[in-house]
Amino acid sequence: MHNPSRREVTRLVILVAAGLFASTTLAFDGLPLAIRGYDPVAYFTAGTPTPGLPEFELEWDEHRYRFSRAEHREIFKADPVRYAPQFANFCAMALAKGQIVEADPKAWLINDGKLYIFGAPEGPRLFQQSLADNIAKANHNRGLVENLQR
Repeated sequence: MHNPSRREVTRLVILVAAGLFASTTLAFDGLPLAIRGYDPVAYFTAGTPTPGLPEFELEWDEHRYRFSRAEHREIFKADPVRYAPQFANFCAMALAKGQIVEADPKAWLINDGKLYIFGAPEGPRLFQQSLADNIAKANHNRGLVENLQR
């Protein structure tokens, strides 16, 4: 049986440490997953909530976004503000009421080229009843979301 030299052990430690550092970097340093892993571009292109895949991830705005296809990742990368949900992972209707509720990616609405997600299936219908007012109220309360993310 071969006893490794000090030099061999040092090389091994360096290689293991480098591998651990690389895997941590690739995991986006534990950033939260946006939209529970759903593909934000698919809402626009496919018209349906579509789960993203870990192999098509991108970091943006302190979140990890997943995409169902590499092309969607590139589309998002070119214009993330256009495709990201308006209030991160939070319900637009609740925010209009001054509340913070995590959104369900299956309850959604696109209006004027912007993606809104909601905490419950009836969210889009309620939001549309006074659309302009609800958008204004949610935008006014946007600071609640920003304070949570700090």
